[in-house]
Amino acid sequence: MFSRRMEGVKESATIKMAALARALRKEGEKVLDFSLGEPDFSTPPHICEAAKRAMDAGFTHYVPSAGIPELREEIAIKIREENRVDVSAENVIVTPGAKQAIFAAMMSILNEGDEVIMLEPAWVSFEAAIRMAGGKPIWLLRRDKPVNYDMMSSVVSEKTRMIVINSPNNPVGYVMGERELREIAEFASDHNVLVMSDEIYEKIIYEKKHVSIASLDAMSERTIIINGFSKTYAMTGWRVGYAVAPVEIVNTMLKIQQHSVTCASSISQYAALEALRSSQECVYEMVSEFKRRRDLIVRRLRDIGFACEMPDGAFYVFAGIPTLSTSSSTSSSSASSSASSSTSSSASSPNSQNEQKDDVAFAEMLLRDTHIVVTPGSAFGNAGRNYVRFSYAASIEEISEGMARIEKLISSH
Repeated sequence: MFSRRMEGVKESATIKMAALARALRKEGEKVLDFSLGEPDFSTPPHICEAAKRAMDAGFTHYVPSAGIPELREEIAIKIREENRVDVSAENVIVTPGAKQAIFAAMMSILNEGDEVIMLEPAWVSFEAAIRMAGGKPIWLLRRDKPVNYDMMSSVVSEKTRMIVINSPNNPVGYVMGERELREIAEFASDHNVLVMSDEIYEKIIYEKKHVSIASLDAMSERTIIINGFSKTYAMTGWRVGYAVAPVEIVNTMLKIQQHSVTCASSISQYAALEALRSSQECVYEMVSEFKRRRDLIVRRLRDIGFACEMPDGAFYVFAGIPTLSTSSSTSSSSASSSASSSTSSSASSPNSQNEQKDDVAFAEMLLRDTHIVVTPGSAFGNAGRNYVRFSYAASIEEISEGMARIEKLISSH
């Protein structure tokens, strides 16, 4: 009855957790949701005003499938000036969210059985997009240590078509440095594979600097940059993303867009245009607040007994769950010990059903006993087992209360 290509595609764990939080709130529970993959800030007023002006001016009809010319040009200027990649508007396609750009790119490039190297833990929708396009994800550990040429060579095959990178990273929060990116670039060039570089969190970065792999020598011709407005400008509901890629890839993606969603919302595109052209002070203010929250949640999680690195970017903490003395939450094995041990590279799916997932039981315990929602780490791959992802897209007050609830629960075990 259903397509075979959908058999290996699972429900989005992050969206599922958000739905659970909404259901509990409807029942009157005071839920603290640390599963959110979106800023909790409102879209800046000047961006909303631009959308209102567009509506009043009658820009409420179909627009070119690749995006309105002004926005494509402005994105190209941004990529040239900020990311140091020599592109023009022809290299840009505007999509209804960055996820649509990822899906269209996978559908444009992959043939049945093509392999895609995935650095795990990895955002949940990458695997789904690969499988829906007929590809096969090949998993390579990249949690707390950079990947190198030899590591990638250990999983490459004649079927390898692409490697996907995401920096700043969701769920871990690492930011790839230039040395690591050069290793990936050399590998991609030597093995004639494409690189999909998801840079959606590029502006939400703290002590480090974002470098686009497409800016390295000869990499613009084999890189698909994925980006958008959702995270940087708190515009998740506006659904505006984009891809920057070689013209032939953009033109193939355009066919998919023409025959599926047609175009991104006209009104949203004019709002996005305003976001790029106007002052970026709103972005700096949001990032400053995210940093305050990051520092608080990491300090409190460590105090409670979680093992976690300080994130360099995005707004997530990937925390190894603490060892509890009872069997009601996790298995008798040491979760924190497992979390800190290294995971070997694997070509198998990280979501195998026979794997014991202590992080799932832990997340369920938090939801049941504290009404706190987090995302189980195993949703992001085998390297996420015994971890949970906390989003700190929540107020300082919510973070403080949430940590107090968790500390009380942990101390009772």
